[in-house]
Amino acid sequence: MSGPIRITPTAARHAQLEALGLARPPRRRARMKDVLAAIRAMHVLQIDTIHVVARSPYLVLWSRLGDYRPGWLDAHLAKGNLFEYWAHEASFLPIEDYPLLRHRMLDLNGKGWKYRHDWVEKNQDTIRHVLDVIREHGPVRSADFERLDEGSGAWWGWKPEKRALEVMLTAGHLMVRRRETFQRVYDLRERVLPDWDDSMLPDRETAERTLVLQAAQALGVATTRWLADYYRTKTAETARRVDALVREGKLVPVEVAGWKEPAYAHADCMELIERAATGRIRPRYTTLLSPFDPLIWDRQRTLTTFDFDYRLECYTPAPKRVYGYFTLPILHRGRLVGRLDPKAHRAEGRMEIRSLHLEDGVDPSEDLAAALATTIQAFADWHETPEVLVRRVVPARFARSLRSALANLARAAQ
Repeated sequence: MSGPIRITPTAARHAQLEALGLARPPRRRARMKDVLAAIRAMHVLQIDTIHVVARSPYLVLWSRLGDYRPGWLDAHLAKGNLFEYWAHEASFLPIEDYPLLRHRMLDLNGKGWKYRHDWVEKNQDTIRHVLDVIREHGPVRSADFERLDEGSGAWWGWKPEKRALEVMLTAGHLMVRRRETFQRVYDLRERVLPDWDDSMLPDRETAERTLVLQAAQALGVATTRWLADYYRTKTAETARRVDALVREGKLVPVEVAGWKEPAYAHADCMELIERAATGRIRPRYTTLLSPFDPLIWDRQRTLTTFDFDYRLECYTPAPKRVYGYFTLPILHRGRLVGRLDPKAHRAEGRMEIRSLHLEDGVDPSEDLAAALATTIQAFADWHETPEVLVRRVVPARFARSLRSALANLARAAQ
C-alpha cells in the first residue's frame, strides 16, 4: 500500500451520510422489512423515552424511511428479529449480533449503575422473587409488581422489583420479549432464545474486533475514537484492534484534509469511498434528525464532520436554553442547516414548531423554505398532527417564506 487514501471533508461527510442511509430520500413507500434493513445498516438503534414527539428509535427510522408504521419496530422485537441491550446506550440490535454482546452480559465488572454488585448482594430475595414470578407466570412488566416501598427517589424512583428486572437484563438472565405501550415486557433468556448455548459464543477478541468493523461499516469513514464510541468500547483497546485490522487489510487508512486524527474505512466500503471522493454521492435529502441518531449522537464527531455545534437542551434549565427543549437538527442536502423544537399536540391534531433556527451563513432561500415545509408537513402527517403551527423563526425573514410554503401544501391537500 502506497499510503492512506486521501479525501476531502465533503467526501467524508457524504460517505457517512450514504453509509447511514441519509443521503437520499426513500425510493418507495416503506415496508415492514425496510425497518429491519435500516437497523441492520446502522447496527445500533438507540432507545430514549422522551415523548414530546415520537420516541427516538421511531424517529430515527422515520428519518430514513419516511411514512412507515411505528408498530413494525415493535413487531420485529416481538418476532425475535431484534433484541435489547447496552451498546452505544440502551439499544435495539439485530438478533444475529447477540453473540457479539453476550460477553458484556457475562462480565459484569465496570457496569456502573447498570449493575451494582453491592445492591445485587443485598437484594437477593427481591431478585429471586422476580425470577420466580416470571418462571411461574410468564413474561412481566415492571407495572405488574405493586410498589410496597415508599420510594426514595434514587434510580429515578424505581421500585426494587423494577431495579431487579433491569439488573437481570444487564446480566443476561432476562431479555425483553416485547414492548407494550413502550413498556418492557421481560422474560427468561432461555425462553426468548431457547436454542442459544454459551458454547456457541465466539471468543471475546473476535467479538470485539467484529464490533469495530461493524462500526466502521455504519460510519463510512471514522477515527479510532469514533469507532470506540459507537459501541462504547475502550479507546485504547479499540486502537489496538484498529492497528491489527489495518495490518490484516480489513480496515483501510483514510486521510481527511483538515482532520486532526487519522481515519479509517472498512475494506468492503472502498467503492463507497471512491464514489464519495469522485463526487458521485450527491446528497439531496431534507429531513429532521433525532438527537440520538447515530449520525449525530457523538457531538464532537458532528462538529468535526458537519461544523455543527449541537447540544440537547432538555437537561438544561429552561431560562438557559438557547434553541429549545428537544431540538431536532435539520439535514438539508448533505448539510446540517438548522434546528427546530417541535411538540406534537396529539389530541388536537396539531404539530407546534415552538422555535426554528437556521445556522449562521445559511441562505434563507425560497428553495430551502419549500424543502423544509415539505419535510415538516410529512413529519406532522406521520404523527397524525397535520395542522402545523410555526412560532419563533430565526432569522425572522425566513418565517414568511416557510409559513407561505406550508400554507401552499395545506391548500394542495384540500
